[in-house]
Amino acid sequence: MFSFNNMFNEPLRPFNTVYRCFSVSMLPGSWRQDVERGGKIIMPPSALDHLTRLNIVYPMLFKLTNVASNRITHCGVLEFVADEGKVYLPYWMMRNLLLDEGSLIRVESTSLPVATFSKFQPQSVDFLDITNPKAVLENALRNFACLTSGDVIAIGYNDKVFELCVLETKPGNAVTIIECDMNVEFAPPVGYKDPCERTESVDNEVSPMDDRSSDVGGEEAIPSEDNFIAFTGKGSRLDGKSRAYTGPLPTVFRMPPKRGIPDYGFQLGTLRFIRTQKSKEAPANDEKKEKVFEAFKGQGNSLVKKK
Repeated sequence: MFSFNNMFNEPLRPFNTVYRCFSVSMLPGSWRQDVERGGKIIMPPSALDHLTRLNIVYPMLFKLTNVASNRITHCGVLEFVADEGKVYLPYWMMRNLLLDEGSLIRVESTSLPVATFSKFQPQSVDFLDITNPKAVLENALRNFACLTSGDVIAIGYNDKVFELCVLETKPGNAVTIIECDMNVEFAPPVGYKDPCERTESVDNEVSPMDDRSSDVGGEEAIPSEDNFIAFTGKGSRLDGKSRAYTGPLPTVFRMPPKRGIPDYGFQLGTLRFIRTQKSKEAPANDEKKEKVFEAFKGQGNSLVKKK
């Protein structure tokens, strides 16, 4: 008699192995940019052979633990082409785990809940220059299998690398993002200042326009409220960044208004073009008379002297 009780109810046997970890730049052959910009690792072929003999849950997700500092993160697997005893990780993942080239890392198979919510915080205000951040993040997360709260992931866009800290994930501290509908929120970037708060702080400071006085032309340096002076306001940017020029503002002097004599003989429906005329005062003597210009009345010269 043979027992078939464990044929379909076989308990899950986890995968648990210690490897030497290296960055993707140490991978033989051409540099794998798809690995560097994602959240998946490269494992040796023996790991695949071992995993196929175990009763594990697909897709394959792994828990990475730094043996020395007990720092933990989660990832997926991209390929099984690494050298035996080695695994290759993205550089941002090695920084999160505080790993050096050749450090020991424990790789364990695990299963994670499906993500429903995540919150990210950009590590630079340059992330605000992106027109549609959610679309860029959605496209970058296609190379990731899972997210862990507290990790600082790196995504590439427009030949730049942007780092984002995973502040929160639901329903757990580690979730899988494969084939899921996830709500995404962004926290203010590191170093970001609210434009309203910055405007209030600038207004509280002493403006270079204050307490200025000048005797130039006998006029006041500060324009009066009745006369409008252009280009005397403070500029601001839509993205919240500070102005490039922070020096003192130029001094603006109020010019006295010029008043002309009204045309008392104006008739409705007529236009009058006023032209300036030169004065017709007679000169004191004949020498001061203005010479009238006449064309082709000059005296010619020759390079060859004539006898």
